[in-house]
Amino acid sequence: MKIAFVGKGGSGKTTLSSLFIRHLAATGAPVIAIDADINQHLGAALGLDEAEAAALPAMGDRLRLIKDHLRGSNPRIASADTMIKTTPPGEGSRLLRVREDNAVYDACARTVELDGGAVRLMVTGPFTDADLGVACYHSKTGAVELCLNHLVDGRDEFVVVDMTAGSDSFASGMFTRFDVTFLVAEPTRKGISVYRQYKEYARDFGIELRVVGNKVQGQDDLDFLRAEVGDDLLVTVGHSDWVRAMEKGRPPRFDALEKANRHALDVLRAAVDSAYERRDWERYTRQMVHFHLKNAQSWGNERTGADLAAQVDRGFVLGESVTASV
Repeated sequence: MKIAFVGKGGSGKTTLSSLFIRHLAATGAPVIAIDADINQHLGAALGLDEAEAAALPAMGDRLRLIKDHLRGSNPRIASADTMIKTTPPGEGSRLLRVREDNAVYDACARTVELDGGAVRLMVTGPFTDADLGVACYHSKTGAVELCLNHLVDGRDEFVVVDMTAGSDSFASGMFTRFDVTFLVAEPTRKGISVYRQYKEYARDFGIELRVVGNKVQGQDDLDFLRAEVGDDLLVTVGHSDWVRAMEKGRPPRFDALEKANRHALDVLRAAVDSAYERRDWERYTRQMVHFHLKNAQSWGNERTGADLAAQVDRGFVLGESVTASV
């Protein structure tokens, strides 16, 4: 199951995504955690110190390796140079599975031990001054999108992505790559503005969008969120001494998290589990192709010098039963 955490900067989406990752890991479930934010804080939220977080391999720096691996023997893709962030898989492509070992995970993922389990952590890499005027950070998150396009995941397998703040993920089709999108919103006008943008953009794509109210301090905050987002409000989270200790680098054991906040994480997990029954791999593949053709026409064909529409394998549908190339 693929889960995105989105929200405005400072909303608490990285904190909540890290709590949910810990919650999943504590059940023994296989989890891949991906930091796709410009500000790379997920590693620290999962307990890494500054040196450990800085040493994580950046997916954006290993894009060529990712493309070479995923291309496999797909005859529609002449070379890795003609692959862009939206390139869809087809017959002969190598697919990624959550539980396996492969060249992409070897190069880009590192195991993070948590007190309730362990997860594979992948990061896009920080946005630096070198990117200014040369390439925007979407080239870094493109590595994530390419991996998600080639990912086959099943029930009780989880990929949790801490997305870039605001509505920037709509610059590509990555916002359609998830079974559930949790939008973290504070009970403020600014907190609600990103929700409204997501709601508008997602309307035509069947995006399952659920709001997690954060920093909710009382009934007035709750009433405000209910009035603004209606039935999209899934659960709310309030103050946490556990989170405060974690932010100071001294987290207690995870099972000491407050009862109310453990309940909130249970609600998130239930929402993800229920989404499995509504998965539609044909729609998922169709949307993948839609955004690939859109990107090909707007910039990809010119950038690569190739007709990227020819990469589409019209008879291919991604799904759990698909056999990957070796």
